[in-house]
Amino acid sequence: MAALTSLSFSALSHFSDRKALIASSTRNSASNSDGFRLRTSFSCHYVGFRTSTSSSRMVIHCMSSTTALPTVSETKLNFLKAYKRPIPSIYNSVLLELIVQQHLIRYKRTYSYDPVFALGFVTVYDQLMDGYPSDEDREAIFQAYIKALNEDPEQYRIDAKKMEEWARSQTASSLVDFSSREGEVEGTLKDIAERAGGKGSFSYSRFFAVGLFRLLELANASEPTVLEKLCAALNINKKSVDRDLDIYRNLLSKLVQAKDLLKEYVDREKKKREERAESQKANEAVTQCLGDYQHARQ
Repeated sequence: MAALTSLSFSALSHFSDRKALIASSTRNSASNSDGFRLRTSFSCHYVGFRTSTSSSRMVIHCMSSTTALPTVSETKLNFLKAYKRPIPSIYNSVLLELIVQQHLIRYKRTYSYDPVFALGFVTVYDQLMDGYPSDEDREAIFQAYIKALNEDPEQYRIDAKKMEEWARSQTASSLVDFSSREGEVEGTLKDIAERAGGKGSFSYSRFFAVGLFRLLELANASEPTVLEKLCAALNINKKSVDRDLDIYRNLLSKLVQAKDLLKEYVDREKKKREERAESQKANEAVTQCLGDYQHARQ
């Protein structure tokens, strides 16, 4: 089972004991090395100006405001508090790493939520949690995860579904030619292209790359040139997208292998339990027979 810990995007620590993590996070909240990151704004305004033959004075009032941003530890703690049931380690370790990465994305100054990003995250999450023992728990974990980042899980699902439905109705050429057409999704893509081109806040991430990949997949646009044209239309660096899609594919491959190992382990343990149960029943039957025989002799 040691191979199961190699599922992550990058080499981060894995946390298997959720209770210990909650206790540790609570105990260290005041002195955690993450500390409080502050988003500070500073503004000044002119109040008055006075002159005389001997002196002059200009009065300026300056004000600063700070907004405390949650730390990584606080985001993880919020997730663990929101979903208290144990999560199998194969899923738990990857979920905790993903939430660390998404926390760093979420609280960047340039971060701005968009539906392509949402589609990318939902795609990664659904791939990761495919085969989870309970559909109800899988959705509850999703809700707890997104809410821990102070975002709306319903909005993620709605936007991801909208993007998927739109992509299914597209061809390779219409997907790339979004800027010449009108529509809700076309407007979203135009806004992303404008912001990515330097006219607003945009923060590229791996989830965005996966969102692009999912659009191409649903539109049956498998030619490499289509991705290149789409990246150019959105003002996105294709080299970054290629790199992150390679990482995503490797993640999926390792995830499949790990789930296969887990299934073999579960099946093997189930067989052992069944064999022990059958052996116990046989022993009980023999004991019962001996008891009946002795009772008959008396």
